[in-house]
Amino acid sequence: MRRLEGPDNAAPVELIVRLGLTVMIPPADMVLFATVVREESFTRAALKLGITKQTVSERIRQLEERLGVRLLERTTRRLRVTGAGVMYSERCAAIAALIDEANSEVQQGQADPTGLLRVSSPVLYGRRYLTPVISKYLARYPQARVELVLADRRPHLIEEGFDVAIHIGPLNDSSLVARKLGESPVRFVASPRFLSKHGTSDARELRSARCIGYSAFETWEAEGVKSRIDPVLMVNDSELACEAAIAGVGIARVPDIVCQEAVRDGRLKVLFGPRPAAMRPIHVVYPSRLNLPNKVRLFVDALATLTEPAPRRPRGRKRK
Repeated sequence: MRRLEGPDNAAPVELIVRLGLTVMIPPADMVLFATVVREESFTRAALKLGITKQTVSERIRQLEERLGVRLLERTTRRLRVTGAGVMYSERCAAIAALIDEANSEVQQGQADPTGLLRVSSPVLYGRRYLTPVISKYLARYPQARVELVLADRRPHLIEEGFDVAIHIGPLNDSSLVARKLGESPVRFVASPRFLSKHGTSDARELRSARCIGYSAFETWEAEGVKSRIDPVLMVNDSELACEAAIAGVGIARVPDIVCQEAVRDGRLKVLFGPRPAAMRPIHVVYPSRLNLPNKVRLFVDALATLTEPAPRRPRGRKRK
């Protein structure tokens, strides 16, 4: 075997691998090393951890001996992390974060949430689904308070001070933690009056049909056929589109949550078969799992329990 020399006085690579399988390193020493690297100083790390500088130095020396690798280069003026030390510190920092998260979860799990929880949601979803969630949350945790802000836009959680937000549609911010609550079907609908006047449109004729859209030109897909439509009416709200469809203006493409009551009582009919035109995912998002406040964790759990079954309820059945 060809011996590969590691950087900065590191031990041979195969020796590191072998020792990694046999040497047990205390997690506390890994956290200590990550702290030294982050603080760039034995003295600052010692203050951070509440121990002496000599203790820090001795534990780092013992850590290097166990690993058989030089992790730090020490001079009178500065501390330099070796190549092996950089890689090892990244692993140690990740482990330190997991330990911190586990400790926080245990501590927070013993206490009821307190303080203000700020929630952002699309208007219609908030009106239809969030009232029972918030009511039960506040009844169970009397020390908690909730501020619900309804807006049909996606806020910047950290900059605007929101703890959680409801997102409907594709997620476009990978930095957020997301938990899926369900899916919202989207349907093509029109009023019986419109259909009696213009006929039941075939999916292939959608391009020439009178449609209600959200922009000057849109592409709709029905039964596998894509059509570029030119709306006779453009609106910026799905409820307005639904109301216009009920009034007989044209065919609308709206979320099931908007049109289900009108379909149920016969004011609208679903077009192009029972299969939805699309499925829009619904997520609750929050900034980070690390040090997650108990009020956020419990509210997210409540959302998942109370709202996930909603999109799965049967549609279009009249109550006897």
